[in-house]
Amino acid sequence: MVAPFRYQHRVTYAECTIGNHVYHARYLDFLEAARGEFLRSLGATVLAWQEADCIFPVIEARLTYKYPARYDDVLAIEVWPTLMERVRLNFAHRVLLPDGKLILEAETFHACTTRAEKPRRLPPELVEKMRPFLRG
Repeated sequence: MVAPFRYQHRVTYAECTIGNHVYHARYLDFLEAARGEFLRSLGATVLAWQEADCIFPVIEARLTYKYPARYDDVLAIEVWPTLMERVRLNFAHRVLLPDGKLILEAETFHACTTRAEKPRRLPPELVEKMRPFLRG
């Protein structure tokens, strides 16, 4: 098992409320960006998988907010797979400040489908590349 994949993001002014904290729904964008960069680090972009008729729609998401992130904060978004089974692919995420303070914990649950939204098995080559990151 290796360390979780880590993606860095600096909070923009547009992502914040007038109270200078990240708007709650923006975290879903951060998680999506981290998952996309994780897949890229494994050798294929989200678009490449789509072109291979393989997409991973989110079917459920759970987010637990621990502390507010603010404008200009540099966030580390960690992501790792927790389940890879037939057509199911689940990820855990943590969002942290540079000092290690936990901002958010999240889980996203995905189905593997064709672009026509028909279930399909996870590609074995993707499962093999993600296996070292897998944590239950």
